[in-house]
Amino acid sequence: MDKINNISARESSWVDRHVVIMAGGIGSRFWPVSTPEVPKQFVDILGTGRTLIQMTADRFEGVCPKENLWVVTGSRYVDIVKKQLPQLPANHILAEPVGRGTAPCIAYAGWKIAAENPSANIVFTPSDAYVQQMDIFRRIISAALDFTAGGRRIVTLGICPSRPETGYGYICRGSEVPQCSGNDKIFMVESFKEKPDSATAMKYLADGNFFWNAGIFAWSAATLKAEIREFCPSLASIMDTIALSFNTLQEEGTLLELFPKCEKISIDY
Repeated sequence: MDKINNISARESSWVDRHVVIMAGGIGSRFWPVSTPEVPKQFVDILGTGRTLIQMTADRFEGVCPKENLWVVTGSRYVDIVKKQLPQLPANHILAEPVGRGTAPCIAYAGWKIAAENPSANIVFTPSDAYVQQMDIFRRIISAALDFTAGGRRIVTLGICPSRPETGYGYICRGSEVPQCSGNDKIFMVESFKEKPDSATAMKYLADGNFFWNAGIFAWSAATLKAEIREFCPSLASIMDTIALSFNTLQEEGTLLELFPKCEKISIDY
């Protein structure tokens, strides 16, 4: 990936910032509150008067222009998204005909945004996270976008663990990236770890260099496409073909035909 050198102090352009909410899951682990008809991201699970996807959209206010918010969801949930996020431009709700994991989801949104704005700088986030300290969250997201605007770089967010949790994946922190502007530090990733057993989770907590994997990624559209071309060329090829039909009457049919052919894989892999 990127060789971290000649760190640029250039801040990301406001108009180039985009946020993509990934909302295609069926939330099977939260049954019966979450059902295939109305998954957890569309439910007010916390009793706040806002559903999880609405809370996710709320926390990105001020991070990017309102018109640069996108949602990728299953085709059966498009009407729910329209109802719960009426501020969203209709063409910014991207409907997956089938779920194929986060890599095809991110690639589809990335290619779509790049066709609209090749200079786009994008955050991808799950729709079901819960964040209490939103001011800090927004500051860190902005710092990540400033960093990814300067070159071929990917930033993923780590959460400081408060307990030896076995239900989350972890990120092992490496060395600090030098010459970054601002007060928020950015570190290289030493490794990603799958969900640990209890003993391993306790070791991670005691070590101090392990963080919960938030599943939130920031990268430019150019970086996204370059990385997928390098590491998953079959996916890039399918997206290139689908992109030929963007904003035409053939787009829905092309997506229905080709998207199910994408390898089912997580962006982490």
